[in-house]
Amino acid sequence: MDIRFDGRVAIVTGSGIGLGRSHALGLAERGAKVVINDLGVSTDGQGASSDAAEAVVAEIKAMGGEAIAHGADVSNEEQVADMVAKTMGAFGRIDIVVNNAGILRDKTFSKMTMADFRKVVDVHLIGSANVTHACWPIMREQGYGRVVLTSSASGLYGNFGQANYGAAKAAMMGMMNVLHLEGARDDIRVNCLAPTAATRMTESLMPPEALELLKPETITPGLLYLVSEDAPSRVIMSAGAGCFAQTRVYETPGILLEGGDITPENVAALFDQLNDGTGQEELTDAFAQTKKYARKAAEATGLSLPW
Repeated sequence: MDIRFDGRVAIVTGSGIGLGRSHALGLAERGAKVVINDLGVSTDGQGASSDAAEAVVAEIKAMGGEAIAHGADVSNEEQVADMVAKTMGAFGRIDIVVNNAGILRDKTFSKMTMADFRKVVDVHLIGSANVTHACWPIMREQGYGRVVLTSSASGLYGNFGQANYGAAKAAMMGMMNVLHLEGARDDIRVNCLAPTAATRMTESLMPPEALELLKPETITPGLLYLVSEDAPSRVIMSAGAGCFAQTRVYETPGILLEGGDITPENVAALFDQLNDGTGQEELTDAFAQTKKYARKAAEATGLSLPW
């Protein structure tokens, strides 16, 4: 069955260029009405221009679609509220939020100012929270919503010189995990996309041959699935060059120390055992870990817990 978005309204942040533009065009081509949000700043967050956003709106209208532009700074709660209000005024609903806006201010941690650390976190993390939070009541009232938070391998695995960016991108996983639980009752599904693409943020980091393979258009199909009617929830989809994979966090079975044996020396002595991945499992929420540990300790003493 074709994935379509007829009658759906999507806000895509940072959609004047690169990945965001590709996502917005992909949604519009399949019937969605799209809000093109782009502040029009440089890669480090300087300046502002509406030209890129208006150009994408023009592309969508040329293909017979519907779109409006809004230049909200996603880290500014009042500007985000205005964007959401104008979206509701124009289209009457919001079904999809794609949090894609971002900047880079790369330096090693020792040379990075806290102002640069804070600014990157503000745009990526607080910006995603602002937009999602403003749309959340609308989605709850509708009984339908699809949210994607843009993560990155820099946050999931680390990347030299990107402590600010990596921290913000790792935080997307935590926000997704909680919003997945809180949105389930109202059919609000929340996922992460962790893309690696040829954009102005990466063009200086890779050779031309790799950039050609890593076009944004090779990633957008994964995004479209994550915001579709039959989308999963609580999935971290990693994507690039037409490759798609799911990133998961697992916990090993671990070890149990009791009584006087609960010492750092014993943790060190048994570290290889607690690090053994045999039988590792994916936990569904924080309390699942609590129950796992309590159950292991209870079983060792013959105690039966009502779980």
